[in-house]
Amino acid sequence: MVGDLIFMYIAMLVIAALAFAPLGYFIYMYTKKDGEPFGDTEPHGDSESKVLNMVESVIHAIKGDKK
Repeated sequence: MVGDLIFMYIAMLVIAALAFAPLGYFIYMYTKKDGEPFGDTEPHGDSESKVLNMVESVIHAIKGDKK
């Protein structure tokens, strides 16, 4: 009876640790770089990409715009 309770307590601690591990990791990474969660990241849409450039040229070709 007491062994079952101890086993249940340990199992619940392991499950809770696994459930809250991603939150703890995010907090750790967020506080690591002075409030920047994962280092220097560019805002969405500001980075150059071959795929984005190709899609943009296809859209301009369909519209008939010249760029």
